[in-house]
Amino acid sequence: MVIVVIRTLILYTLVVIALRLMGKREIGQLQPFELVVILMISDLAAIPSQNVGIPLLNGIIPILVLLLTSLTLAWISLKSEKARALICGAPSILIQRGKILENELRKNSYNLTDLLEELRLRNVPNIADVEFAVLETNGQLSVFPKSQKRPLVPDDMHITTKFEGLPLALIMDGKLNRNNLQQSNKDLHWLNEELKKHSIDKLEEVFLASLDSSGSLFVQAKER
Repeated sequence: MVIVVIRTLILYTLVVIALRLMGKREIGQLQPFELVVILMISDLAAIPSQNVGIPLLNGIIPILVLLLTSLTLAWISLKSEKARALICGAPSILIQRGKILENELRKNSYNLTDLLEELRLRNVPNIADVEFAVLETNGQLSVFPKSQKRPLVPDDMHITTKFEGLPLALIMDGKLNRNNLQQSNKDLHWLNEELKKHSIDKLEEVFLASLDSSGSLFVQAKER
């Protein structure tokens, strides 16, 4: 039993490292060759972890080969546009200038039901409002509404807006993030005074304290 646990932990660690080296992406954003590698790695890791009679190296070596292959293909696709088109494929335009391209739908095995569903998921219920729709290589559909149907933005009104940076989490679950506090150009005394305004006396009582780029502090206390 101990051997099975150790073998499983070794293979688990190896698979996690392999997936980390392949990059941080969701399943829906993976290229086809990356998805195939992940599926094969999971199968290869499961076999030696279940069967103690199979040498551990018989599972480790194929995983490392697949990882090396994936990294090599990713590097090649990064360096060569032609290779990238061959390995990852090319985006397909399904709607062009408001017209549905039937040939592209058939080529990508994409029916009208799928197309209308994807448009609804992107808050575009009326296909007449679409100027372009592009099926990306990872299977995601990019939708570009017609200019008169797109949401109004400040630039359309010639309005100049202020810079909005990323909020800084100063306290999370009662723990102070000193790096973020220093980055915000604030000190602990200021933070304590702000917390008192919310009737909070200790940092440990704070569930989340976040400071946005305008200097506004969001505070939520822990549930008692």
